[in-house]
Amino acid sequence: LAEKPGEIVPFIAETGGQNAMIIDSTALIEQAVDDVIHSAFYSAGQRCSATRIVFVQDDIAQPFCNMLAGAIAELNLGDPWEVSTDIGPVINLAALEKLEAHRQYLERSGRKIATAKIDPELKDQGFFFAPCAYEIDSLDVLKEEIFGPILHIIRVKAKDITALPQRINRLGYGLTFGIHSRIESRTRALSTSVHAGNCYINRGMTGAIVGTQPFGGRGLSGTGPKAGGPNYLRAFTSEQTITTNTTAIGGDTYLHSEI
Repeated sequence: LAEKPGEIVPFIAETGGQNAMIIDSTALIEQAVDDVIHSAFYSAGQRCSATRIVFVQDDIAQPFCNMLAGAIAELNLGDPWEVSTDIGPVINLAALEKLEAHRQYLERSGRKIATAKIDPELKDQGFFFAPCAYEIDSLDVLKEEIFGPILHIIRVKAKDITALPQRINRLGYGLTFGIHSRIESRTRALSTSVHAGNCYINRGMTGAIVGTQPFGGRGLSGTGPKAGGPNYLRAFTSEQTITTNTTAIGGDTYLHSEI
C-alpha cells in the first residue's frame, strides 16, 4: 500500500494473537470442549481468532482434558472437499515446518494430552498436520503466536482466576478472548479487564459476523478500527474542512470581531 501510486489507502488490519479462553468450574464441560475443538482446530487452526490458550480451573481440569482427548481422537483429517473431513491441510511447507518444530518443543517443555490420528498417505497429498493439545505450566513457555492447530492448556486455581487478565494482557496481543462460566459477575469482570477487541462468552471464539459483531483487535493484533459496526464506513472516508473569509466578499465584519 505504501508503494501504491496516488492517495494513501485507508487500512484496517488484524494480525492474529495469543487468543485465550478461561473455563471455570461452573462451565458445562461438554459445551466448553465442543467450542474449544471448533475454535482451536477447525480451519486447521489458521484463523486469526483461533483459540491458542485455555486456562481451565483445576477442579474440572482432568475431566475436561479427558473429554478433550476423546474429541480430538474423533477428528478426521483429509481433503476439504469431502463432507466427512473435519480438518484440511495448513497453508504451506513453511507453516508445516514451524508447527512440527513447536510440537517437538512442547514434547520437551509440556505434557501431551492428545494428538489426532493422521493417515500417512496424507503426507503426499498436502501439508497436513495432526491437531494436538499440550498442557504447559505457564505462559512463559510461549514465545510467539503459533498459527495452526496446536492448543496450550494451563491449569489454574479458583483464587487465581481474577489475576488472569493481567497475565493475558502482558502478552501484548488483543484480538479475541473467550470465557466459559455461568457466573455473570465473573464474565462481566473478565471481559472488561482483558484487552481484546472481541470477547465471546459461553460460545466459540471464531466465526464473527461483522454485521452484528464488529471485528478487530488492539495492541499487536490490530490497527484500531474494526471491520463492521457503526464506524466502518467512516474508516474509508476522507475528511475535508472548508474555511471561507466572508469579509473578502463584503460579509459582516462583526463575525470576525473579538467579543
